Amino acid sequence: MASSSSGYPDSAFTALSPEDAEQLLARVLERAGELGREAIVAFDLDSTLLDNRPRQAQLLREYGAGAGLALAQHTAEHWMGWDARIAMANAGLAPELVEAHVGPFRAFWRERFFTSEYCVLDRAIAGAADFVAEVLARGARVHYVTGRHEEMRAGTVACFEQTGLAVPDAARVDLLMKPTLDEHDDAYKLRTYATLAARGTVIAAFDNEPAHINGYLAAFPDALIVHLATDHSMRDIPLSAGIPSIRDFTRR
Repeated sequence: MASSSSGYPDSAFTALSPEDAEQLLARVLERAGELGREAIVAFDLDSTLLDNRPRQAQLLREYGAGAGLALAQHTAEHWMGWDARIAMANAGLAPELVEAHVGPFRAFWRERFFTSEYCVLDRAIAGAADFVAEVLARGARVHYVTGRHEEMRAGTVACFEQTGLAVPDAARVDLLMKPTLDEHDDAYKLRTYATLAARGTVIAAFDNEPAHINGYLAAFPDALIVHLATDHSMRDIPLSAGIPSIRDFTRR
């Protein structure tokens, strides 16, 4: 599978050309400047502003070290979505070893992936930090709306600091997180729409999950709703008509 300029493998979703994507991002910034502080731009984190594959790779290397597998050279680029089988095979494990270890690795992964300790390993999607900064420079407010839960807040903020993403403050940057890990991301995202609407005018929203970005379009039909064609939770959910996809936030 070929890789895009974002570093992710080519998506099943057709992304805008770089020129059209740049024009779309410029429209978001224009709207931000028009409304200023009244404007809210909502961003998901995982696979939208942040690339989780370094976190995935570290976990697989650690699991491999404990299980006696030759995975010391495993890299983030071996992850082509969320299927650990593919990552293991790309790292060179024989099919029988993949099948023997995918279950135990998933248990190892679940105990560690949703923690502050490991989320600091994430890296920014290309152009993300600069784009968020420019939204703020136009006077708008930024709301990070993530399926991460509150116990990941410290690591998430530390990751923002490392990657150059704007950190939450008392004025124009907020980080909305689930109270607990157990709440389903779909239910959490759905109830945040009312929170956002009560705080200002949502002029744009960015998310990689089709279910979530479709929800933004239903809740905010006048906003610029943008899908990130990176990876997603592998559910067969199509994008609603009219939602454009972009690969990253790069601009010339």
